[in-house]
Amino acid sequence: MNKKYIIRLSESEREEALRVTTQLKGSNQKVRRAQILLQADVNGANWPDKQISEAYRCRVSTVENTRRRFVEHGFSECLNRKKRDTPPNPKLLDGKQEASIIAMRLGAAPKGYANWSLRLLARKVVELGVVEQISHETVRNTLKKTV
Repeated sequence: MNKKYIIRLSESEREEALRVTTQLKGSNQKVRRAQILLQADVNGANWPDKQISEAYRCRVSTVENTRRRFVEHGFSECLNRKKRDTPPNPKLLDGKQEASIIAMRLGAAPKGYANWSLRLLARKVVELGVVEQISHETVRNTLKKTV
């Protein structure tokens, strides 16, 4: 089967991958990617993807994705995965809204209540028009960040 992404490691890349695998430097994923690169190297072992996946107990698609990442982005980015540009969940509140929730929490509780509860804070924030809707969990996370 013809492979679309061919791995040819330079001498320095091979040494770095060997160092990572022998000294177990980095995360499990980093070590596994280094092992995959070493076995998939045309100038080295040149194992087929299926054999690599069986040897390192991963899916064939993991081997294919590692090959693709190496060819498209280079050795260091393939070995060390890049951080996300954006968080998985966008922020629900801006700084001004967070500040108003914190200020409200630090103030006195409304008449008839001894203390602020998360649900009471959430209801009051919506009543005052700070936000259109808010969960008590979002209020909890906002207050938790300040502690």
